[in-house]
Amino acid sequence: MAFHFIANPHLHFGPGTINRLPELVSPHGNTLLLITGAQSLQKSNHWPRLLEALEKKSIRVYQAVVETEPSPSMIDEIVLKYRDQNIDVIAAIGGGSVMDAGKAVSAMMTKKESIMEYLEGVGNRPHDGEKTPFIAVPTTAGTGSEATKNAVISQLGADGFKKSLRHDNFVPDIAVVDPELTLDCPPEITAACGMDALTQLLESLVSTQSSPMTDSLAFGALEILGEALITATTRHPHDIVARTNISYASYISGLTLANAGLGVVHGFASVIGGTFNIPHGVICGTLLAEVTRHTIESLISMDPNGPALDKYAGAFRRLHPSKGLESPVESSRHLIKLLTQWTDQLNMPGLGAYGVAFKDIDSIVGATGQKNNPIQLSEKKLSQILQSRL
Repeated sequence: MAFHFIANPHLHFGPGTINRLPELVSPHGNTLLLITGAQSLQKSNHWPRLLEALEKKSIRVYQAVVETEPSPSMIDEIVLKYRDQNIDVIAAIGGGSVMDAGKAVSAMMTKKESIMEYLEGVGNRPHDGEKTPFIAVPTTAGTGSEATKNAVISQLGADGFKKSLRHDNFVPDIAVVDPELTLDCPPEITAACGMDALTQLLESLVSTQSSPMTDSLAFGALEILGEALITATTRHPHDIVARTNISYASYISGLTLANAGLGVVHGFASVIGGTFNIPHGVICGTLLAEVTRHTIESLISMDPNGPALDKYAGAFRRLHPSKGLESPVESSRHLIKLLTQWTDQLNMPGLGAYGVAFKDIDSIVGATGQKNNPIQLSEKKLSQILQSRL
């Protein structure tokens, strides 16, 4: 029962909470660096109201725009541009990439070196955790970055990578999760982000580093995620109840991944995302069912009475509560069918649509870590997973 748990010092959750941002900024000072995506926020009704409210609080606003997944050079450029502006607080309003960029800029404002020096597996400097106060405001529901202690930094290309800048202090000081900000999110982005959250909940649930607390949180979030995701993507995109449930599940997935770790899907995503220009949620969403299939079938053959299979069964019963009580093996196999159905229903594209080819499989498999997966899959199985989702 011994475990360690990290979470935001403050969470403001619910429709309309974006309106509290100016009052949350004020205690930190009157100079704000606002990091946003390229267009969606600026085109919304929230943008002029937010700027007016910040002005009324006499808060000076600088803005940096993040249009792609953050790269080392992007972070270095933003830090260099604003380091001498006496920034009191940083707020990132956007998807996972925007929040990761904000988290990284917050961490690097106190440093003179490039972020490359501090990235896991790239640099060799440990970060001391000193940062500029940081507020995370998600406009999509999926990555859970508003609750995590790492910023994912990407460099595309043959020698590309996805690596983390990580420290317990990098958990955002304040998370403002307003489901209203997700209402205009297109179906394909809602689907990919929602499948990312689902992946994080499932992988952290069966992680070898899970705890009673992460299990409880993950099970609770799974119970409200499934139906809400299908509703928001295929039936009623402006259903605020569905959007609220997805936003909650996404936030919880950030907490559970930060405290329990992840598995093979994210092992694949780290490698594929560093080589190909594929949205992270698409990689997770398209691989989740097949990775779960091979993991469950391997568990059935090796350890049919183990705790991981019980957890997969419990996940299915929460995602599909209308089913009757069945054995863990039967329920786990029903979970595979349900995830496969959702992959098709949500039109998750294959990796081949983004340029991944058969010739790339061996190199991807060779570089893929299995992280905290409940069972280690053979290279043959990893290869079969990729082949099935090209």
